[in-house]
Amino acid sequence: MRSDDLYITTVPCFFKCPISLDVMKSPVSLSTGVTYDRVSIQRWLDDGNNTCPATMQILQNKEFVPNLTLHRLIDHWSDSINRRADSESPESDTPTRDEINAAIERFRIENDARSKILRFARESDENREFLAGKDDFVAMLVDLISDSRNFSDSQLLLVGEAVKILSMIRRKIFDRRRLSNLILTNGGDCLTSFFLLIKRGNPKLKIDCSAVLEFIAVDAESKLIIAKREGLVTEIIKLISSDSDSSLIEANLSLLIAIASSKRVKLALIREKLVTKLTSLLTDPTTSVSVTEKCLKLLEAISSCKEGRSEICDGVCVETVVNKLMKVSTAATEHAVTVLWSVCYLFKEKKAQDAVIRINGVTKILLLLQSNCSLTVRHMLTDLLKVFKVNSRSCLSVYETKTTHIMPF
Repeated sequence: MRSDDLYITTVPCFFKCPISLDVMKSPVSLSTGVTYDRVSIQRWLDDGNNTCPATMQILQNKEFVPNLTLHRLIDHWSDSINRRADSESPESDTPTRDEINAAIERFRIENDARSKILRFARESDENREFLAGKDDFVAMLVDLISDSRNFSDSQLLLVGEAVKILSMIRRKIFDRRRLSNLILTNGGDCLTSFFLLIKRGNPKLKIDCSAVLEFIAVDAESKLIIAKREGLVTEIIKLISSDSDSSLIEANLSLLIAIASSKRVKLALIREKLVTKLTSLLTDPTTSVSVTEKCLKLLEAISSCKEGRSEICDGVCVETVVNKLMKVSTAATEHAVTVLWSVCYLFKEKKAQDAVIRINGVTKILLLLQSNCSLTVRHMLTDLLKVFKVNSRSCLSVYETKTTHIMPF
């Protein structure tokens, strides 16, 4: 099916949540087969209800699974609506390459020249590849970004537009390492500019900054340089709160994942209370699937060091991770299992083991083991069961009895 085939002005009824009657952002299905928006059904269940709102059937369990097919259909439909709106809005003709070459010469001094280049870059991959292939142009953008002196409002606008264009063409730049060296070893201070833009720019500009920084984090040295820039990690972590736009949260989580490879970087993230931020996002019912997956992936990375495990085992982080098993997506479940395997089996953290037992997590582990999970996940689940068999044989036997009365997934 072509996405154009899904251009329908009236919202299809099955795209709407039966509870809120709004188009679903994150459709999930109950064991009854009825699909709801994640936020609405989570609120219904949290209020103590044990029935399916549409059918009023008593639920054998309160688990739900993402309806990925419906999610894709809604995304295609939404994209087609946006494309049609864009095509119907008046817009200037796309500049020619000769016009772009002339605009590059006037980039620093004319707003019209910068607007022309932005319009050209938005038009197609071919145009972005053309700009990315002009080494002098890319070098000029980096030179502009590095000039963090006298950061007035007009300078902020100029540097911001340079970052915006660089973000748009970055995936067409063949030599990432060369760009990374150009930005991180430039005579000026590019990271100071990125820091100021992340602190003072609009949400879209902040996303562009994070995207470029993620792109140039190509090795351990570049990741450490980015993480060590005073105040940068602090500002990035501030932006991953439920008050921020979901796209902004996702962009900053992707950047943190990209740089969180060495122990020094992980310790810097832990000192900034990243675990608390991630736990808060995971407990928020409005958090998207993609953001949830990235939160769990970051926790997985942090669980490899002692200080990270200590933070994870304090508070409600472990319980929150258990609650995400089989509830979000296959990727989220795999990251959650890896976190639990790391703290409970590999490093034998007693606090984490007690938390899993306290929240009836062994039942979920057994259910997941019965599902169609990957071989790697199956091995980790088996290891986890060994831990809980040793710690609480009687508890495990009770859970095994319970699973015979629970609908398998």
